[in-house]
Amino acid sequence: MYSKWKWISFLLLPLAYLLGCALADGAGAQPYPSRPIRMIVPYPPGGSTDPAGRAFAAWLGEALGQQVVVDNRPGAGSTIGHGLGARAAPDGYTLLLGTSGGLATSPALGTKLSYDPVKDFAPIGLGVYAPFMLAVHPGLPAANLKEFIALSKAQPARINFASPGVGTPNHLGAELLKVMAGFQFVHIPYKGGGPAVVDLMAGRAQALFGGIPYTGPHVTAGRLRAIAIGHPLRLDSWPDLPAVAETLPGFTNTTWYGLLAPAGTPRAVINRINAEMKKAVANAEFVKHLAAIGLEPASSSPAEFHDMIRAELERWTRVIREAGIRAESAQ
Repeated sequence: MYSKWKWISFLLLPLAYLLGCALADGAGAQPYPSRPIRMIVPYPPGGSTDPAGRAFAAWLGEALGQQVVVDNRPGAGSTIGHGLGARAAPDGYTLLLGTSGGLATSPALGTKLSYDPVKDFAPIGLGVYAPFMLAVHPGLPAANLKEFIALSKAQPARINFASPGVGTPNHLGAELLKVMAGFQFVHIPYKGGGPAVVDLMAGRAQALFGGIPYTGPHVTAGRLRAIAIGHPLRLDSWPDLPAVAETLPGFTNTTWYGLLAPAGTPRAVINRINAEMKKAVANAEFVKHLAAIGLEPASSSPAEFHDMIRAELERWTRVIREAGIRAESAQ
C-alpha cells in the first residue's frame, strides 16, 4: 500500500512543480500596460496627422492608465516614421499612427522603403478620415478650380505645387489632378503639411492639397484661398466649397490615419487598443474635438483595417500606372 502511494506521489510531483511555477509567474506578471507607451507620428507638429495622434494618445492614456507619449518622426513623406514603427519591439509599447501616405501611396509610387506595408505591421484599427482642401495663395488670380486649371495651362512654369513629401496622398492628388485636367506644375516637397503651408502663405508655393486642420484656419483668416475639396462630396463643415469631382468627375483624394503595431505584437494587446479606439469615436466629446480640427471619425476591426490597407495599395497602384506617374518623374 505504501509503495503504491509513493509511486503515485512520484508521478504527481512534476505536475505540482509545474503548477507552482505557473502560479508564481502569474502572480509576478504585470498587466499591460505597466509603463508608458510610445506613439510614433510620422509627421511634424502643425499638420493634420499630429492633432489626430495626440487626440488618440490622450484617450488611450486615460483609458489604459499609462501615459502615451507622442514621438514625432517626420521625413521622406512619412516613410521614416513608418520604418521606425515596423522595426520596434513587438511588445505593445510602441504604436504607430499609420497614414495612407506611408502605407499605400508611397509604396504604390515605388518609393524605396525599409518596410513592407502589409507584412511588417499588425493593424489595430482605422481612426479618422482627413479630407484635403485645395488651397492657393490669395494673390493667385484664380477664384475657383476652373480658373486655376486655365491659369495652370496658360502658365505651366508659374505654379509651384507644395506637398508634405514625395509620394504622400497630397502629392499624388496633385499628380492625379494634373493628369485629369491636363496641365503642368512644379512639385515642391516638404517634411510635413505645416512647413508646406508656411511657404504657401509666403508665396514661395502657389497651391497645396492640405489637411483642413492646418489649412482651414488660414483660409478663414484670409491668408489662403480655398477653391475645392478633394473629398468625393462637399463637407458639412464647408458647404460652399465645391468638390473637385464637380468639375472633374471621378476625382477623389482623401487621406486616412489608423493605429498599427509591429508585426508579432500580442493579439490581446491589439484587441484591447482596438476596443478603446472604438469607444473613442463613439464618444460625443471626442467626435466634437475631431470635427473642430477637420477630421471625420472612423473605425474598423484589425482585420478590416488590414484589408483596407491592401485595397488602398492596389487602388493607388492602379491609378499611378494608368496615369503614367513614375517615382523619378514625380520628384
